[in-house]
Amino acid sequence: MHGPVPPLWRPEEVNYASFAELVGLSEELPTYLPWPMSPGWSIADFGCVAERGRTSATVTTTVGTSDLDGPVEVTVISEEPGVGLGARCAGTAYVDPGEQIGRGPHAINVRAGGRPVRMWAVDPADDDDLLAKSVFAGEADGRWLWLVVRPASAALLLRDEWLFEDVTGFGPEALEMPFGGARPRW
Repeated sequence: MHGPVPPLWRPEEVNYASFAELVGLSEELPTYLPWPMSPGWSIADFGCVAERGRTSATVTTTVGTSDLDGPVEVTVISEEPGVGLGARCAGTAYVDPGEQIGRGPHAINVRAGGRPVRMWAVDPADDDDLLAKSVFAGEADGRWLWLVVRPASAALLLRDEWLFEDVTGFGPEALEMPFGGARPRW
């Protein structure tokens, strides 16, 4: 329906070496992480959609715990329009965020790469999934920025403006990144 789609690259093992490979593959597209990471949180998964030296989407998942929600999973996707990785991770019925973006007041604010980004709530395709996750999307530097938070109640963590940094520009701080945890369920 959408024509040929480049493959999703995900490492077999989540560690510093494979993360360095991701950064090498996705230099022209931001790869966002919540930064600084809270104590006890780690990077559980990451990947990119790339073909012939061109990256069209990146994804990272961090995991940790909150006092109210227990285990929490936060997935951040940056993608060119029409790719569909954000929709896959979010479990939506359409490739791009759709008409829900820009209508009415936005739900949350985040900072991505130092810039403010307004994000709107996006409904998942399955009504039974409403308590399992919260999905938000907005536009950052001409690309879709998706945020998928599991469980849905953990979205309350976002009441303060979250900071997302592009790790492709990291230097020595990249050595401090913790890896581990269960991979996401998408």
